[in-house]
Amino acid sequence: MQGQRKILFVINPISGGKKKTAFNKTVLEVLDLEKFHPTFQQTAGPDHAYEIGRQAIADKYDAVVAVGGDGTINELGSALVGSDIPLGIIPEGSGNGLALYLGIPLNETAALRRINRFDIQEVDSGVINGHPFFNIAGLGFDASVSDKFATEQLRGPVGYLRTIINVLGKYKPCRYQLNIDGNEYEREAFMISVANSPQYGNNAYIAPNASVNDGLLDVCIVKKFPLYILPMMVYHLFNRSVDQSEYVEIIPGREIKIERIDDGPVHVDGEPLNIEGNLHIHVKPNSLKIIC
Repeated sequence: MQGQRKILFVINPISGGKKKTAFNKTVLEVLDLEKFHPTFQQTAGPDHAYEIGRQAIADKYDAVVAVGGDGTINELGSALVGSDIPLGIIPEGSGNGLALYLGIPLNETAALRRINRFDIQEVDSGVINGHPFFNIAGLGFDASVSDKFATEQLRGPVGYLRTIINVLGKYKPCRYQLNIDGNEYEREAFMISVANSPQYGNNAYIAPNASVNDGLLDVCIVKKFPLYILPMMVYHLFNRSVDQSEYVEIIPGREIKIERIDDGPVHVDGEPLNIEGNLHIHVKPNSLKIIC
C-alpha cells in the first residue's frame, strides 16, 4: 500500500529465556498495517543483529525494531547510530534496562502500540574504546558477572541472580586511575559503571540521576565495602538511593579515561567485551533516534 513505512523486526530467539514463536502473529494483529509493512528476521548469533541493522540502512527501511534485550538493542543501535533510521524496542531481555527507563511497556502488545504511535526522540550514546553503548558500560564486578552469565544455560532473572552469587564469592576489588573531564582520581573499586541511563534493568538503579538527554555520562564508582553491607547496597539499588551510600561516588563527565593495572572483563549494555589495556570513554549527544 502506498505510504506504508517499511519496518524490520529483528528477533533474538534466545533473549530473556522467552519463546517468541507467536511474535509474528501478534505483530500482524496489533501493528497498524495501513501505516506499516512489517518484515521479520531472526538473529543467528553474536554480531548478527549489527549486520542486519547495517543492511537495513542499505535497504532503506523506515524503522528497525529490536525484539530482545539490551544486548540486541546495543547491536542494532550500534548499526543505526548517526543514521536517520529510528530504533524501536520490544523488550524481551533479562533486565530491559533501557526500555524501562524510556517507559516502553514490557508487554508485547502494549509495546507494539507504541510503535503504531511512531513518536521519536533522540538519545545520547556512549562510546568505550570505539564500541557504542546506550544504557550502561562497566568494568569490575558487574562485568565479571556479564562475562560469566554469557556462558550460562539458564537465562532470565533467575539465571542472572545465580551468576551474581557465584561470582561474588571469588571477586576481588581492583585499583584504578581515572581522568574525568581533566580531573584525576585514584580509587580502589569493587566496580565502575559508566551510565547513560539510570538502571541495569529489573529496576536496579546504579545511577539514579543519569539521563539519555543531558550530554553526560555518570561515572559510578562503587568502592570496596565489607560483605555485611551487601544487603544495604542491594536495598539502595532497588530504592533508587545508591548515590546516598558512603561506598558510592558518582561523577558526571563527557570524556573519561580509566587506567587499570590488570586486564579484565568489560561489559557494554550487559554483554561481555574483550578490551585490553586502558579505557577511553566519551559521550555522543543526540546520536540515536528511538521510537518511544
